[in-house]
Amino acid sequence: MLAAAASAAQVKVRVEGKTRTIFAPTELTVSADNALGALATAAGAGEFYYHVTETAFGPYVDQIGLFPSGGVTGWVYKVNGVSPPVGADQYVVKPGDKVLWYFATFGPTGGPPTLELERAAQSCYRVYSVDDAGTRAPAVGAVLHVGSKRTVATQGATQTVLGCVGKHRGLLVRATLDGAVRSNALP
Repeated sequence: MLAAAASAAQVKVRVEGKTRTIFAPTELTVSADNALGALATAAGAGEFYYHVTETAFGPYVDQIGLFPSGGVTGWVYKVNGVSPPVGADQYVVKPGDKVLWYFATFGPTGGPPTLELERAAQSCYRVYSVDDAGTRAPAVGAVLHVGSKRTVATQGATQTVLGCVGKHRGLLVRATLDGAVRSNALP
């Protein structure tokens, strides 16, 4: 856990880049007052670059890592699976919140869904697709990645999407799906 101000909340943070995880695939607990502060603390801990531009609407994160925002792509955040309607500096985090920063391409209906991975049983995982309102649905067609070399297709459609990966001692498991942001990683 990282040190911070006495009034700050303990929150979990993860940063998903355009092509790979930038910070904390399994989420790391940091102290922060708001969602932008969670990113700043993560950047210090993970030694990655981020840049904030002042706009008429307030601070805007226009770059994390190597990828700047531009056109219909940019950096956005969710807290507990929901995309808040306020700037990251205005969203006051509470203890236990989960803050996800991610690179997105926006279309007519908004940004891409994010994936959430949960353990279902020994060596089995459920995968959900989460929209900007925080509504979860089965992530039909998701693929589980075991470490960096093995993939496992998921099964299911309307009620749940499940994948069992077998023995994977010491390797992290995460999910991907075309058009969605990578999931958190679990042991």
